[in-house]
Amino acid sequence: METNILARGCSKIFSDNNDVHFCNVHPGSKLDVFNWLKDIPEGLAVLDVVEVRFKNTRKAFYRNASGFALVEGDLVAVEASPGHDIGIVSLSGELIKEQLRRNNINPLTYEFKKVYRKAKANDLEKWYEAISLEDATMLKARRIAENLKLNMKIGDVEYQGDRTKAIFYYIADDRVDFRELIKLLAESFRIRIEMKQIGARQEAGRIGGIGSCGRELCCSTWMSNFNSVSTGAARYQELSLNPQKLAGQCSKLKCCLNYELDTYLDERADFPDTTKLIDTTDGTLFHQKTDVFRRMMWYSNKDNPAIFIPISVDKVKEYLAINRAGKKASMGNNTAIPEPPKSPDFRNDVGQDSLTRFDDKKKRFKKKNRIFPKRGGNDVAENKNPIQ
Repeated sequence: METNILARGCSKIFSDNNDVHFCNVHPGSKLDVFNWLKDIPEGLAVLDVVEVRFKNTRKAFYRNASGFALVEGDLVAVEASPGHDIGIVSLSGELIKEQLRRNNINPLTYEFKKVYRKAKANDLEKWYEAISLEDATMLKARRIAENLKLNMKIGDVEYQGDRTKAIFYYIADDRVDFRELIKLLAESFRIRIEMKQIGARQEAGRIGGIGSCGRELCCSTWMSNFNSVSTGAARYQELSLNPQKLAGQCSKLKCCLNYELDTYLDERADFPDTTKLIDTTDGTLFHQKTDVFRRMMWYSNKDNPAIFIPISVDKVKEYLAINRAGKKASMGNNTAIPEPPKSPDFRNDVGQDSLTRFDDKKKRFKKKNRIFPKRGGNDVAENKNPIQ
């Protein structure tokens, strides 16, 4: 149950006089929000809306109509359909207005659900019981789905705070008819069933892991919104289209391919079209590769494609302009960007080690005066220097 508590971003709960005051927020929760307006004095018109988080990146906004003094980390009982749910306050104060604007929610017309109260001891006791049932419910639901031969995987289960409803998170490649499954689940667990499909990225973020960069996966630490990633992002960054290197744990393209894409797009805004050939007096050149930030492009002659010719971007534009005028460009005026000077202390040690340094079999040290029994018998082997 402790693992499931951490999945909700809470590590310890402090209670006094049957009233829970504060939840020690787990620092590794990716649903944390940095309230950079926390120290700014509030105005006269304070918005009575708080953001509450639940399990599996689920968040919602609720109206604090009763005027409870809520801060980040408080456990609250909120309105649900049906019954009530237990969540953790993740944001309050002036920053709520920015979050509502970001989610295109008008606080004047949107119908917010209500915050009933701060969670009490009996609320938490029922919540703990619901959390303790999640793993067993998930495993039993998987067996039921397997017996029905449904092409789906139930990845997680989230019980509502009052144990009247459960959300079953599943992944599936195709559309699944789970009407019979819902009927069997409702009969087995005697609760209201809600099925919610998640993608492979959300599933990888739920499981977690270590990426090729050596750090914990972004989707399991801080990412909650997953933007689509295309192979064009790799092409613009001149990356090799190797599926084994570009795919993440979810077997999809890595989300980090989008991190520096805008920088590359801005830098390549004035680059010439790489599909155009350059007609020169020495032959026709075609594009091979590009160094975006050095503004260098490499071309090869059709007659000798193994040799790469570095040409600056400005020079490539000049050559293409000459070709559009119906003339051939002269490579004698090529002023490519030179290589940066190397340090006088630089030494290239590549290839200095012998390739056969591990081929020589060293003589293993043999211990003398060792008495050991023969295999399959109790006789002692002969020893040239027996122990006296």
